[in-house]
Amino acid sequence: MNASDWEPVRAIYLEGIRSGHATFETDAPSWEKWDEGHHQFARLVVRDGKAILGWAALSPVSKRHVYRGVAEVTVYVSETARGQGIGRALLEALIDKSVKNGIWTLQASIFPANIASTQLHLRCGFREVGRRERIAMLNGVWRDTLLFERRTSASL
Repeated sequence: MNASDWEPVRAIYLEGIRSGHATFETDAPSWEKWDEGHHQFARLVVRDGKAILGWAALSPVSKRHVYRGVAEVTVYVSETARGQGIGRALLEALIDKSVKNGIWTLQASIFPANIASTQLHLRCGFREVGRRERIAMLNGVWRDTLLFERRTSASL
């Protein structure tokens, strides 16, 4: 993914935002804001010709050095491309990129209602760590999230 991909990537992100089950965000940021919050080495898109069908990225969970090997996973698939294995391909590619770049723990925070995402993460080797109750508000309503993590088995 690069800056020229941002508009179609942003459109897919906005689909997720509108669903109410993908993120606490209520609007997609500018490319510059998004860019500063994500690792450079793990920004992926799946294309069908020129069309972007899905995207994935990793972001650091902390600026503290001790957590340099822990990253948050983000995967979004266009509404028109769901159920085709794109999410799995993206998540598996993120896992591969993470290991090659010294990431030892991946985490994902998922709304309980997002069954497809929870199943995807479980199929890709994540485990449910716990439920964070009333962790934040979305549109004035307290929401829970499920915390998933995947630890690498590779020697770093």
